Amino acid sequence: MSEDDRDPIGEAIAALRAQTEAQPAGDAGPPGVRLAIDNDAALVRMLEALLFAASEPLDLDTLRTRLPDDVDVRALLNAIQAKYADAGVNLVEVGGRWRFQTAEDLAFLLREEREEPRKLSQAALETLAIIAYHQPVTRAEIEEIRGVAVSKGTLDQLLELKWIRMRGRRRSPGRPVTYGVTDGFLDYFGLANISDLPGVADLKAAGLLSSRLPPDFSIPAPGRLPSEDEDLFSDEEAAQFHVDFLDGEEPEEER
Repeated sequence: MSEDDRDPIGEAIAALRAQTEAQPAGDAGPPGVRLAIDNDAALVRMLEALLFAASEPLDLDTLRTRLPDDVDVRALLNAIQAKYADAGVNLVEVGGRWRFQTAEDLAFLLREEREEPRKLSQAALETLAIIAYHQPVTRAEIEEIRGVAVSKGTLDQLLELKWIRMRGRRRSPGRPVTYGVTDGFLDYFGLANISDLPGVADLKAAGLLSSRLPPDFSIPAPGRLPSEDEDLFSDEEAAQFHVDFLDGEEPEEER
């Protein structure tokens, strides 16, 4: 069978039917709602309805709470993604959550020309890039990489845009606060995961890096420190830290 003749929805239903038939029936079966063979297609429709109606991307746990037990939600998502691959809307994963969005080649139909009320400064762009590639990173580490102090205004701007957040405290002398990017950052730049950030080759191809770089030049692979090296903030603790400490700083000029 050629790739064009594949029926991803039919394949998903067949897989679900096989899963159901393999489960013991009656009292010996697993607890919860049993998957009925005749309802396989209905599960696909239910999942599509949830995704279309959602005002924001939905994660797997949220989808599972709305569907019968023992349903392979990821398999259904993959099948629906294939079904809509050539449609006017596509199912995409952004930051571990799923949503329908306009196909990229049709974005021009929805483009809106407007004046941006606020642009990021060069300092803010540099700070954002450092946080994205080095997270979790402290303010002192940002300043060491940039070679200049980071002003309160720069961090405030990125926090207000909800592109960065205070992650927690590093388990090192002084207990410095760490910063990382948010799902809003991934959403805005169309990244499914932080590991999808462009590498050296991608940046060179886009003309953002010189082709004549030092032999030892490298860009770190985006990652996260092990949890034992960092005590994470709750949302309330992060907000209170901002009020208590950052708001007490004097504004600085920054290059």
